[in-house]
Amino acid sequence: MQNVAVSFPKGTTMNNDSQLQTDVLAELKWQPGVNSAHIGVTAKQCAVTLTGQVSNYTEKIAAQDAAQSVYGVKAVANDITVEMPGSYVRTDQDIAAAALNALKWDVQIPTDAIKVIVDNGDLTLKGTVDWHYQKDAAERCVRYLMGVKMITNCIDMKPTAKWTDVKAKIEDAFRRSAYVDASNIGIATNDGNVTLSGSVSSCKERSDAVLAAWAAPGVTSVSNKINIAP
Repeated sequence: MQNVAVSFPKGTTMNNDSQLQTDVLAELKWQPGVNSAHIGVTAKQCAVTLTGQVSNYTEKIAAQDAAQSVYGVKAVANDITVEMPGSYVRTDQDIAAAALNALKWDVQIPTDAIKVIVDNGDLTLKGTVDWHYQKDAAERCVRYLMGVKMITNCIDMKPTAKWTDVKAKIEDAFRRSAYVDASNIGIATNDGNVTLSGSVSSCKERSDAVLAAWAAPGVTSVSNKINIAP
């Protein structure tokens, strides 16, 4: 399965693909948690593809995050495979047991809300939660387990909180934020679905706007159409 992460440049000047490839390779070498010797990088029209192999899933995601952070990268296709040394290999039963235990001990995840399916090291999360942060927390707490090769998050969201004045609440959250310029962001709501549009000046501002929208009671989806202004 291919993971795709999206980011946007900070300005209007783009590195060419050759320079972008060089910059991503340099960033991978800079990260102490990534063995860049086994990772290949190609770049085309500001989209970067990562190939090769790493010894664990955490390193695969770390490589993706490193590539995404490079100036000029618009998208990252993560085709890195996880090939564990023999000492890291675990049975599916062991991985499932460890995952259930990790979920049980995470205070952000409702008790017995998540089910785990493991097939040849590929871990799938299923279940239902009230909030988006709980869905993210479930994936985060099993990401570092030894033996995991891939994570698929199929957790559904069915908020019990009532959907009332959500647009106004999100607008208020934007105004309170030191990092979000509310005047440049449009908000449209339809039941539990929120669509954000407009433009912001940085990736962090865009990310903070999305997190603020997810925090509103009753939200089931956030469509992020915010652009990064030159």
